Amino acid sequence: MKVVTVNEREYKLPNSQNKFQKAMYVHLINWKWENITKDVGLNKYKGELIEYDAFLPESYRSKLPVIYKPIKTELLEHSKIYDFKLHLYFNHMASSQAANINLFLPILLSPKANDILRLLKPDFKELAKDELYKGFRIEYWDGNSKKEKGLLGDHNASTGTDSDIAIAYYNHDDELCLWLFEHKLTENSFTTCGGYKSKGNKTKENCDKSFANILSEKELCYYHRKSKYNYWHITDKHQSFFANHHAFESCPFRRGMNQLWRNQLLAMAVENDVNNDFRNVCFSVVHHPDNPSLKKTIDEYKTLIENNPKFSTFTSRDVIDNASTVEDKDVEEWIGWYRGLYRV
Repeated sequence: MKVVTVNEREYKLPNSQNKFQKAMYVHLINWKWENITKDVGLNKYKGELIEYDAFLPESYRSKLPVIYKPIKTELLEHSKIYDFKLHLYFNHMASSQAANINLFLPILLSPKANDILRLLKPDFKELAKDELYKGFRIEYWDGNSKKEKGLLGDHNASTGTDSDIAIAYYNHDDELCLWLFEHKLTENSFTTCGGYKSKGNKTKENCDKSFANILSEKELCYYHRKSKYNYWHITDKHQSFFANHHAFESCPFRRGMNQLWRNQLLAMAVENDVNNDFRNVCFSVVHHPDNPSLKKTIDEYKTLIENNPKFSTFTSRDVIDNASTVEDKDVEEWIGWYRGLYRV
């Protein structure tokens, strides 16, 4: 932690931040001080509790003060049906999980949902409100039990691939479809491969093997060999999707693309699962418009998959701008609140 002075005010911030992160943290902390409390929150680091201004104090956390008030009741009802995991930093002002909920639930619960979502997705006809929870699910995966491993084989009580939110909808052919999202606020990456980082992985040099090498000898991958995940089995079935894999000399999923890969595999697995009724499943990334750190990885991933339309990206400003075209008082109030909190 370090103390930074901005406009004659002191802020307790993380040690390492880029320009966008610092500006966003300062803005979010100012919002917290003005709308919630000026008390600091605590975060445990290497066994020591450290004060950070961006964290909420323990006494405020159960009140969900960063969640848009009109959606809190529906959020709690949703959690009774789908017991999703709160992220480690959910009670942080820069929580992407909270920002994701604040971006999508006011739209999905609005009578104007179809009008807004049609502007974002050309094949969208209407929300499938009888599916999932009123047409959506937070932290989506294909199960809902701690005993289930899921189609990717990677789920347990503490880990596993989840899309930040899923939207069930009907396309113009009245086919039931699913739209998965990964949401980023201030993060500068889509995570590094956990298999590569694992202390148990004594053969990290295998990660320097090419996509083709690993496909032909899946045991090279720690996720496959040790964890018994289905990642490479599913990838093998969809080799054509990763059309330009030959351009990557080492495993393309070792670094920043890992989270994109796993979400895409989840979409593929659900679409091909005979126990699911979703005819088409796609995956999108939505991110803050002023966050420049994700562009390089997104561009690399688009190159890998040769701009396959099953993957798309847009910003939270795109969502807000489209929502602002409908005439609805509740939507307008939410837009004003969201813009104020997240500086969009």
